[in-house]
Amino acid sequence: MATAKSVWYCSSCGNESSKWMGRCPACGEWNTMVEEPKQTAAKGQGRKTRAFLDTRNPEPVSLNEISLKEEKRILTGSPEIDRMLGGGIVPGSMILIGGEPGIGKSTLALQIPLACSHLRTLYVSGEESPRQIKLRAMRLARRNTSATGSTSGENCTILGETLLENILEQSRKLKPELLIIDSVQTIYTESLESAASSVSQVRECAAALLRFAKETNIPVIMIGHITKDGIIAGPKILEHIVDAVLQFEGDTKHSHRILRSIKNRFGSTAGIAIFEMTGTGLKEIVNPSDILTPMHRNALSGTAVGSMTDGARPFLIEIQALVSTAAYGTPQRSTTGYDTRRLNMLLAVLEKRAGFKLSAKDVFLNVAGGMKVTDTACDLAVVAAILSSNFDMCLRPQSCFAAEVGLSGEIRPVSRIGERISEAARLGYKEIFISSYNMNDELKAGLRDCRIAIVELSDIGQLCRKLFKE
Repeated sequence: MATAKSVWYCSSCGNESSKWMGRCPACGEWNTMVEEPKQTAAKGQGRKTRAFLDTRNPEPVSLNEISLKEEKRILTGSPEIDRMLGGGIVPGSMILIGGEPGIGKSTLALQIPLACSHLRTLYVSGEESPRQIKLRAMRLARRNTSATGSTSGENCTILGETLLENILEQSRKLKPELLIIDSVQTIYTESLESAASSVSQVRECAAALLRFAKETNIPVIMIGHITKDGIIAGPKILEHIVDAVLQFEGDTKHSHRILRSIKNRFGSTAGIAIFEMTGTGLKEIVNPSDILTPMHRNALSGTAVGSMTDGARPFLIEIQALVSTAAYGTPQRSTTGYDTRRLNMLLAVLEKRAGFKLSAKDVFLNVAGGMKVTDTACDLAVVAAILSSNFDMCLRPQSCFAAEVGLSGEIRPVSRIGERISEAARLGYKEIFISSYNMNDELKAGLRDCRIAIVELSDIGQLCRKLFKE
C-alpha cells in the first residue's frame, strides 16, 4: 500500500518545502513549518475551484482610457467604520477583520446588516448555528430599535455552512449585496485533501472568495482569528490578497475596543476607531478624549494629561503615577498600559539629570481607560505625574503635556503638534507644555485662533521650575 506523501508549509508566508526546516527560507521566521498532505489532482478535478471561477477574459487597457469616476460606496450604518474604510465599502472588495476570541468580531460584522435593513446580506457562519445568531441579533436589535424606532434584519439571510462550493452556489443564487464569512478558518474546499484551517485550505478558500468578489462585484467581509503572537492566523498571503485589513484590539476585561486599519487600498491607514462593548452591542465613541481624560472633580497629585496620537487621530489620556517609599527594601517598578523599560529610562533621567533620588522608592504607573501607550509624546506627562506624586503636589488644573524626553534630559519635539494643541484647546484645556524646538512661525500662524497658552520647555529642569516654583 502506497504511503501518502506530505509537504511542509510555512504558516507565516505559505512557502512550500519537501522537508522540515527550522527556519523558513522565504520569510525567515523560525519554527513555522507545518506538515500537510501533498495536494494532487484528485479524480480529474484538478484545481476545480479556480476552473469554476475563472470566467473573465481580461484584455489590456490604455492608461488614458481608464475611467476615474468616483466609486459608489456601500454605507455600513456606522460612521466610524465608514471612516476607517475611506467612506464606505467598495463594491467587489474584500475586507478582513481580525481579532482575539471574544473581542467582538462577530458582533461587529452582524451589526452592519442590522443597521442597514435595505442591504441584502448573506451571513455565512461556520462557528455558530442560525439559532445562536438569531439570539445575538435580537439582543443587538434592541439597540437599533431604540435608535431608529423600527426593527432591522429583514434582508439578512443566515447560512450555516462550511463547504466553499456550497457557499459560492448559494451566493450566486441569492445574489446578495454583501457577503460575510465567519470565519475563514472554518471553511474548506473539496478540491484539497487537507483539513479546514490548514495553510493550504485558508489560502485556497480566500483566493476563491476574492475571485468571486471581483467577478460578481459583491463585497466580501471575512472574519479571521489571530495567533498567540497577535497576527492573523494563516499564511501571510491572506493579508496580501485582501483589499483591507481591520484589526480589532482590546482587553476583554475592559469595555473599550479599538478598530485599527492595518491595510486599506481604498483609503488611509492613519486612524483608529474606538467602540464600547455594551449589553446591546458595540457603541461608537466619537470623542475618545471624553472617556480617557480625568473624571474626578478635585485635583489630585500624581495625575497628568498627555496628548497621544494613534495614526492621524490625536486624543488626550490620563496618566496616573504613585511614588512611595519602598517597604521591603527592594523598590518596585510596575506599569499598566505603558512600557516598563521606558519608565525605567525616564526614572534614570530624572535621577541623573535632575537630581531626584527615586532609586529607593516604589513607582507605579497606570494609563486610565485600559489604553496601551506607545507614543513617545506621553513621556513628558509621565514625568510630570511622577514628580507630582513624589512631591504630593497637584499640577495646575486644565494643563496637558505633549513632548518626548531624551536621555540627556532635553525635551524633544514630536510630530503632529498642531493637531495635538488643537485637540487640547477643543476640550477646554488652558495650557499645554511642549518642546521649544516644535515652535516655528508656521505653527504660530496656524494656532492663532486657539485659546490655549503654550508653554515651551527645553529640558527637565525647566519643567520642574515651571510646575512647582512659579
